[in-house]
Amino acid sequence: MRVPSEFCREIYYGATPRALRARYILLVMDLSVISYFVITTFVSSSYDWIVLVDMFIGSILIIDFLGRLIADTDRGGFLVKPMSIIDMVVIMSLFVPMLLGNLAFLRIVRALRLLRTYVVTQQLRQQFKFFSRNEDVIFSAMNLAVFIFVVAAVVFVFQAPVNSSINNYIDALYFTIATLTTTGFGDIILVGEAGRLLAVVIMIVGVALFIRLVQTIFRPNKVEYECPDCGLTRHDRDAVHCKHCGRQLHIRTEGAMD
Repeated sequence: MRVPSEFCREIYYGATPRALRARYILLVMDLSVISYFVITTFVSSSYDWIVLVDMFIGSILIIDFLGRLIADTDRGGFLVKPMSIIDMVVIMSLFVPMLLGNLAFLRIVRALRLLRTYVVTQQLRQQFKFFSRNEDVIFSAMNLAVFIFVVAAVVFVFQAPVNSSINNYIDALYFTIATLTTTGFGDIILVGEAGRLLAVVIMIVGVALFIRLVQTIFRPNKVEYECPDCGLTRHDRDAVHCKHCGRQLHIRTEGAMD
């Protein structure tokens, strides 16, 4: 009989078919949990079944967290990793409503679960050439998606109780995208001093970051060009020499500079 640490280490870090299947299941689970957090914004938080589902999801996440803890050789270091701390906060947010009521602000905390997709994508990058070949575009798209959903979560949490124009997460997402793209239809506005301050932050910080993320998706910083000497295939768009061996490169460019 295998000890739990060996089993968990194989599942989370192994390269066996069983380990890969397990990690795909974890990816599907993460996407399902994130989708659930968004969908429940359409439902009144007073329903008892939401609390029960939260507890069920929290129990699954605890098992996953303990499995990763057991699999790690440095368990003390694992507990202080930023991703581990975020996981613990998300897990606690699923059980706190049972004691204090379904607090709306906890939904913004649960949106942090989106960050786990970075870890899963890094694992997929090691297994599939498609992910490694399009790494810049994939991570830029992930950054954009995480940024938009987190900002929309902030808008929903702070405005839904006081703003009649924002009744669910989609309303908050609609306002966020309209603001970030500088479209500004004006049919939804943030109310109150805190709302106006939040809108200012989104317009100043969010718009600039949004534009930069979109640029990195449609114009990645890396290009595919194989170095004749060392074989390095990914270089900066304006690279003159290979960073690995120093050979002079002749990368075709459009002549535009950022």
